[in-house]
Amino acid sequence: MFIPISTLFIGLNGFIALILSFIVVVERARTRIWHGESKAEVVNQPNYLENPNQWAVFVESYTQKFLLTKTADDGILQRKIRAYGNFTEYVPLGLLFVLTLELMHSSPYLLWLIGSALTIGRVAHAWGLIATYGPSPRRAIGFCLTSFVYAVGAVACVYYGITKLL
Repeated sequence: MFIPISTLFIGLNGFIALILSFIVVVERARTRIWHGESKAEVVNQPNYLENPNQWAVFVESYTQKFLLTKTADDGILQRKIRAYGNFTEYVPLGLLFVLTLELMHSSPYLLWLIGSALTIGRVAHAWGLIATYGPSPRRAIGFCLTSFVYAVGAVACVYYGITKLL
């Protein structure tokens, strides 16, 4: 049995997760905050540059060459971490709805609807969260689309579950 619609959306969301994780890694390198979300959280951690190992020297040299480093904590790292974390919190169940409904031979239109809404919603939410501190239209759109996917996906799964049991 082939499940091309689920496979497509799993792949697309996999790429989005990869991009969001890369965004976090780059921001960690720019801010030199390797653990936690702010300098205040890591104040008691040892400074890896005081007595650096070879790996720290390598990372630091390339960070200085290729990235514009920051000295002020502007909160963007925290927002980028939350964008990635929020994505990984909501996408698995959304994709599970698509996969399960495709395995139940649900309407392809329903699969495309919830798969597209999930993917667009999560991109909008991440973009809004990274770009703006606090509420934003993109975050609201992302939240609404994801809520729609959860509601429609849950109802459809319960419906197919009950009808196949009877």
